[in-house]
Amino acid sequence: MADQINSLEELSAVANGDALVAEAAPREPQRDELGRSYATGKRKDAVARVWIKPGSGKVVVNGKPQNEYFARPVLQMILAQPFTVAGVEGEFDVYATVKGGGLSGQAGAVKHGISKALQLYEPSLRGALKAAGFLTRDSRVVERKKFGKRKARRSFQFSKR
Repeated sequence: MADQINSLEELSAVANGDALVAEAAPREPQRDELGRSYATGKRKDAVARVWIKPGSGKVVVNGKPQNEYFARPVLQMILAQPFTVAGVEGEFDVYATVKGGGLSGQAGAVKHGISKALQLYEPSLRGALKAAGFLTRDSRVVERKKFGKRKARRSFQFSKR
């Protein structure tokens, strides 16, 4: 009977507009038994599995150092962006395996994975990473080729005679 009274009080509170405010519990860090956080990043056709743990800032991609796997400075800069925005440069080691796509897509996938793993490791960094747009998957992908066309939109050369 007491349970019914509580539910009736709750129903009347909701009906009166006094919606029960469920206090949002602060996010808990998600770490495994080795103290690492794991996340999956995606960009174009590339998928990256990323583990981060506290360390000296070493980045290993597919078993190679970052500057060996991503030789272009632009791609290395892309990987460093989440740490710069969060203000934790050189504080985390990154181990990533990435498949599919080209180097640019793979760099974007690793960046997405690092951002997600950082916010899982330290939930207080979520605001800065979200404001920079690093937690959102870039949904742009290559447009498919249409029949009767040379590429996705390009037509064959027109010849009058």
